[in-house]
Amino acid sequence: MYPVIRLVKEVIRHRNAPRLPLTGTHVAHHICWPWDIDPWMELNNGRTLTLYDLGRVVLFERIGIVPLMRENRWGGTIAGSSFRYRKRVRAFDRYELRTRMVGWDDKFFYAEQAMWRKGECCSHGLLRMAITDRNGLVRTAQVAAALDAAPESPPLPDWIRAWIAAEAERPWPPMQAEPAAREIAA
Repeated sequence: MYPVIRLVKEVIRHRNAPRLPLTGTHVAHHICWPWDIDPWMELNNGRTLTLYDLGRVVLFERIGIVPLMRENRWGGTIAGSSFRYRKRVRAFDRYELRTRMVGWDDKFFYAEQAMWRKGECCSHGLLRMAITDRNGLVRTAQVAAALDAAPESPPLPDWIRAWIAAEAERPWPPMQAEPAAREIAA
C-alpha cells in the first residue's frame, strides 16, 4: 500500500521550509519501520522506490512546480530510472533521504536521490522525469520559465550524459524472446 499518511506528514512537515531553487537539494529524515522490511529483515527494494517518491513530491513542492502543475493541469511522470543498492537499511534504522534536480535537456529533468545512514550512502538513484499535459511532454524550457529559472540547464555530469546515451541505444519496444527460447528457459 502507498504510504499516504507518510506523504501527508512529509508535506505538512516541510510546508514552511524555505523555497528551493530548481537545482536545490531537499533533505528529509526517516525511520525504516517494520512494515517497510522484506523477509531478510531489511528495507524492501520496492518500498525503497516508494519512499523515494516522498522526497520527489516534497522537492517539487519546495521548488514551486506543484502549484504550476495544478494551475496548468500538468502531470508528472518518471520516464526512466537507474538505482544502486550498496548498504542495508534494517528495521528501525534512521536514514536521511536527499533529493535534487541535477539538470535537464529539452524534454526531461534529471534528478538524483540517495539514502544515507550513519554517514554512508545506502542507495542512489538517477531519474528521468517529465512534466506532461494533454498534448504530451511540456518542454523543460517552458517549465523553467514558469519557475523564473534559467531555461538552460547546468552542465550535466559525464556519468548522466553517458546514461542518457545508453538509454537512447536501448531498443523500444523491447525484443520478445522466441517461443522456443522461452520454453527452454522455463
